[in-house]
Amino acid sequence: MKFSDLDLSKTYNYADYLQWTFEDRLELIKGKIFKMTPSPASVHQRLSWVISGELYSYLKNSPCSAYTAPFDVRLPRKGENENKKIFTVVQPDICIICDPLKVDARGCTGAPDIVLEILSPGNNQKELRNKYEVYEESGVKEYWIISPQDESFLKYTLVDGHYQASRLMTVGDIITTPILPGFELSLETVFAGI
Repeated sequence: MKFSDLDLSKTYNYADYLQWTFEDRLELIKGKIFKMTPSPASVHQRLSWVISGELYSYLKNSPCSAYTAPFDVRLPRKGENENKKIFTVVQPDICIICDPLKVDARGCTGAPDIVLEILSPGNNQKELRNKYEVYEESGVKEYWIISPQDESFLKYTLVDGHYQASRLMTVGDIITTPILPGFELSLETVFAGI
């Protein structure tokens, strides 16, 4: 089967996703297929590497772990953990998971504590609308968005089941989170050299 053989108007589930063997990287969002952009550009990769390095240094002695794409995050509806009943499978650029019971050999089942997405030209609508909705609905505590194009950072924090946006941050700002006490991410370090 090739990607072109799929009916993009159809609704798919995680059981379908597991059957696909083509090279295209895909995500399912509420049962709809989203083809991921080709391999991320060098700026995207560099940002991911820098942030992962900062997280690695902090998380060495923490119960939380960080994972980078490609890493399947399955976001089931409440009580719907069967593969055929999971309709959202995403691959965030970086996710932080503090409950080791959510991690298995195929990735993560349930909401990570923090999801970080690095925007690429062409995927901004998917990141900002579709993923925002599924992350909020599934209970991702913080959704971080980094835009290399304008060197900015935006954090959505889940409060009473709804996201509240931070102010737009950029070079000179330091990112902190109560999920990782004492962790500091300097946006000057993140965006240096891009």
